[in-house]
Amino acid sequence: MSKSFDQKKPIFIQIKELIADQIINNQLKEHEQIPSTNQLVQYYKVNHLTVAKGINLLVEDEIIYKKRGVGMFVSEGAKEKLMLQRRKGFAEEFVLPMLEEAKKLQLSNSEILKVIEELKGRVNDEY
Repeated sequence: MSKSFDQKKPIFIQIKELIADQIINNQLKEHEQIPSTNQLVQYYKVNHLTVAKGINLLVEDEIIYKKRGVGMFVSEGAKEKLMLQRRKGFAEEFVLPMLEEAKKLQLSNSEILKVIEELKGRVNDEY
């Protein structure tokens, strides 16, 4: 986990995304307990309400569930839900702006695909 936050995005959203990333990356699995609010507060040095707000978003989305007096746990099917949510957002957040810029630059479909394949190769080489 990284302790630094992006100043462009609310911290509670970043807390939510950090936990979601751990679920997607299999660091947290179904029915596994997530760190407590107090642990997250101490680790990230942020306000308790900020952490609670991020966690409550995950509860509302049924990604995690609370067991009263015990803690919070990853819901069954949470990874699949998160993947579906992110895939839906991917096109709008990343692909559409890229295609709009490609249009301005008058790039053909084959040129766009070539750039994507080159960059994908670079990303694959890093792992």
